[in-house]
Amino acid sequence: MPHASRLTKSSRPSRLRISYDQTLADFRKLIACALAIFLLAGCQPPLPPSKPLSELTPQEAAGHEVYAAHCARCHYANSDRSLHGPGLQALYKQKYLPSGAPANDDRVTAVILRGRNMMPALGNTMDEQQLDDLLAYLHTL
Repeated sequence: MPHASRLTKSSRPSRLRISYDQTLADFRKLIACALAIFLLAGCQPPLPPSKPLSELTPQEAAGHEVYAAHCARCHYANSDRSLHGPGLQALYKQKYLPSGAPANDDRVTAVILRGRNMMPALGNTMDEQQLDDLLAYLHTL
């Protein structure tokens, strides 16, 4: 077969053109699929903003102190990104916790008191008022 650059337009075999056209079409489909996957993977609705610290009630502010003392080393408050544990932003504004459990006070309290997976149990480190304050603060995130 002669070198492709030596072929004239009229002497090119149709098989070569079909192969090139098919390759171009396949390439375009591949790019379109990659773009669609990329867009769908990043198209999550933005998380609602947390309540500013300056607007917290006294109970929520006390809960922020409990969070700073017990939770901040493993959980981001203003992000859903993971540190050592899942981020807590919009924790109660979603239907489910990162574990898949319902996002409600009973389930969050159980995890705080008894721990889960790598999270230690904190039931012996805070009293009931501190737990209530922490839950109030978590609702502001």
